[in-house]
Amino acid sequence: MNKEYVFERCVRFGDCDPGGMLYTPRISYFVVEAILDFVSQCFGAPAEKSIIGLGVLPPTRSFKVEFLKPITWDDELEIHVSLRELRKSALVFLVNGFLVTDKVFTAELTQVCINPQTRQPTDIPEKMRLVLENYG
Repeated sequence: MNKEYVFERCVRFGDCDPGGMLYTPRISYFVVEAILDFVSQCFGAPAEKSIIGLGVLPPTRSFKVEFLKPITWDDELEIHVSLRELRKSALVFLVNGFLVTDKVFTAELTQVCINPQTRQPTDIPEKMRLVLENYG
């Protein structure tokens, strides 16, 4: 489960605060976009439709981020995504952002599979587990 997927994202003017630095809440968009692109690549189809089609919803349980260096307007980020862990009902993703070879942020996002009707945790669907485990 240590294979990495690489997602590229340019920091736009609207992603920044008045000082020209990446506005802190925007990093969550970058991380989620990269993870969804990774999951789409794994399924060979849009992530959202693929996951919902398996009868589960994947809300975020936890999100941690550490900024290591400044990120500014027009920076071309290379975002590396890997699946750190598959639990009974949760998926843990590790996401690292780079500018050239400098790591500028690291994040971890945990999603939980829930039943759409009961809103209670449910097992990761077997197809989802297989698709994610066999990426690459």
